[in-house]
Amino acid sequence: MRLDKFLKISRLIKRRTLAKEVASQGRIHLNGNPAKASSEVGVGDELSIRFGQKQLTIEVTSLRENVKKDEANSLYKVIKEQEV
Repeated sequence: MRLDKFLKISRLIKRRTLAKEVASQGRIHLNGNPAKASSEVGVGDELSIRFGQKQLTIEVTSLRENVKKDEANSLYKVIKEQEV
């Protein structure tokens, strides 16, 4: 699944176009490497996302095409959340 689509479905970032912008700014790392919006995400991958003053590191636990809002956080597990 594409990175931008995963971020939208998991509701970590609200819109897919916004996810593309964040990735193009170099604020997302996939398994330690800078990621593009088109990067493929798989189960077990580690994502590090910088939101302003916050750094969020998650592990992808599941991939699904459609998820209800209250089930969206079941797609990932938060490993670390820290202030930058």
